[in-house]
Amino acid sequence: MPVRAAIMMNMTTGRILYQKNADKAIPPASLTKLMTSFLVHDAIAAGRLSMGTKVRIPREAARVGGSSMHLRTGERVTVAKLLQGTLISSGNDAATALALKVSGRQKHFVDAMNTKAARLGMKRTRFRNPTGLPAAGQVTTARDMMRLSLAYMARYPRAAKISSLRTYYHRGRAHNTTNPFLGTRGVNGLKTGFTLSSGYNIILTTQRGQNKLLIVLLGASSKYRRAVAAQALLDAGLRYPNSATQVRKLIDGKSKRQLTSKQKISKQKKYVAKKKKRVKRKSSAR
Repeated sequence: MPVRAAIMMNMTTGRILYQKNADKAIPPASLTKLMTSFLVHDAIAAGRLSMGTKVRIPREAARVGGSSMHLRTGERVTVAKLLQGTLISSGNDAATALALKVSGRQKHFVDAMNTKAARLGMKRTRFRNPTGLPAAGQVTTARDMMRLSLAYMARYPRAAKISSLRTYYHRGRAHNTTNPFLGTRGVNGLKTGFTLSSGYNIILTTQRGQNKLLIVLLGASSKYRRAVAAQALLDAGLRYPNSATQVRKLIDGKSKRQLTSKQKISKQKKYVAKKKKRVKRKSSAR
């Protein structure tokens, strides 16, 4: 499994089908935005906001770096659109604008994030900002992100559907999802993330028939490795939705086959290198 940490749950039964370093502390990157969205929906449920509330974009939000929905200082954007920007294209500007609207200051919003995390039992998680941009001490675990995802989807099932959208439009410009698995049969969410310190992260949700899976992967070294790991877990979880033992055998078997292939390639490279050396020696003798 080419990731630093992983966990997979059958959401129908609550059974953990696979885990690897599930309690290892790793920066969450943009998976953080799931908590940001959670608190925004809490504010909506409390009557402090609505999806139609227009937010005047402050300079502090418009100037945030990284992934963006290209907000302009002073423009007015609905909460609904900012949630799309936060969850679909992972806009740091959108997440910051929402945090400031809910709490007035980022610090107050982050305090609320950590209070919420504690209530959800996310014991090894600490948030430092609403975006997931690199910050000292900002960490989570695969198990904690599983807890967050389950609570979010249970409390706000309609809100979770935002993450299933592949495209939204703002000022006539199309913004596409960062989730490469949307479009795969049954996959309907949930969030991706990347920073240099965290690697490539993803939370995947899928449903085929009665089988509902939740997969959290943290710390893949590339998009490709993240995709390979996620696909392997999807395949195994759908094939053996009630057997952690069979899932583990299937995943470990694939890992061994990949290792064997790498060893073969390595041996071939060594053989070719030796052959080139012999040829070079013969050439120099002439």
